[in-house]
Amino acid sequence: MTTASTSRIDRQLSSSPRSQAERAALMADPGFGRVHTDHMVAIRWTVDQGWHDARLTAYQPLQLDPAAMVLHYGQAIFEGLKAYRQPDGGVAVFRPEENAARFNRSAHRLAMPELPHELFLAAVDELVAADHAWVPTAEGQSLYLRPFMIATEAQVGMRPAFEYLFLLIAFPVTPFFPGEVKPVTVWLSDEYVRAAVGGTGEAKCAGNYAGSLLAQRQAAEQGCDQVVWLDAVERRWVEEMGGMNLFFVLDGGKRLLTPALTGTLLPGVVRDSLLTLAPSLGLTVEQGRISKDDWRKGCEDGSIGEVFACGTAAVIAPVGHAKSATGNWSVGDGSAGPVTMRLRAALLDLQYGRAADPYGWLRPVQPAS
Repeated sequence: MTTASTSRIDRQLSSSPRSQAERAALMADPGFGRVHTDHMVAIRWTVDQGWHDARLTAYQPLQLDPAAMVLHYGQAIFEGLKAYRQPDGGVAVFRPEENAARFNRSAHRLAMPELPHELFLAAVDELVAADHAWVPTAEGQSLYLRPFMIATEAQVGMRPAFEYLFLLIAFPVTPFFPGEVKPVTVWLSDEYVRAAVGGTGEAKCAGNYAGSLLAQRQAAEQGCDQVVWLDAVERRWVEEMGGMNLFFVLDGGKRLLTPALTGTLLPGVVRDSLLTLAPSLGLTVEQGRISKDDWRKGCEDGSIGEVFACGTAAVIAPVGHAKSATGNWSVGDGSAGPVTMRLRAALLDLQYGRAADPYGWLRPVQPAS
């Protein structure tokens, strides 16, 4: 097998990009994932050629053989990251190197080929440069980037595929919380589990999300916004909220606790960023375990003052109320707490370039010439 050693991506610009007026109308209320930019990046992999045929092209439908292995055995992984408009009008992508690394960890777990980091970053740079004008300037908006890879070989024998397609698409998004940040209500699921040790919990693969939909529907039936996952063995230890990591604010707002990575949790990029950022705000951080009973008792005796979830889409989402089959409780007074909002503001200020970036997390991208 040969592997492409270059990160060069051929540019084939769209012959019919949206006009400035059309783009402005679409970006006035883009929602999430409804409005796509003019271009995408596609890179192919085969067992004989490795990575090849890297190109930026017009956004367009795919053509798949009905026997494409992704449709039968679910070899599909993805990532999520964002590009932010900066105060000087420039654009920067937040921590794409971390997404490149996690993408490859997911690929390894699903027996898929790993994409060289420089090729992942080149794809991000190329698409953001080509669709620079699609990065919103409105307050709180951003450009969401969705890299993903699927098995395209047309055969239904049960084995890893010999052909894959990497794609990168992008779409402008509105804030998760337009206006006032509103705490969410969560349902602790003790009937369904997301992942077990040795499974695919730490991989960002499509099957994990398909398997979560029934529990999410159950949460909605209980009047909740999101489902909280417990461990697969004891159904006792708190793991994630939907596709987001959870944090608990303890000791009168002085300490943060987040469930440790055990192989069943997704290692979130925002989670990692908060673990780095929090000490600079005077907070101590800990990765450990917390049970659903500890959560409830902590809220009742006041030792847990705030709870929030974090992820690329929402950044930080405060949790105001929790429900379970054995009882319901509130977190503090049910509102977004001061530590939660302070961390949220600090991270957003860094992402949008309103504060210094001492960690080198922002990757500037110039518009295509």
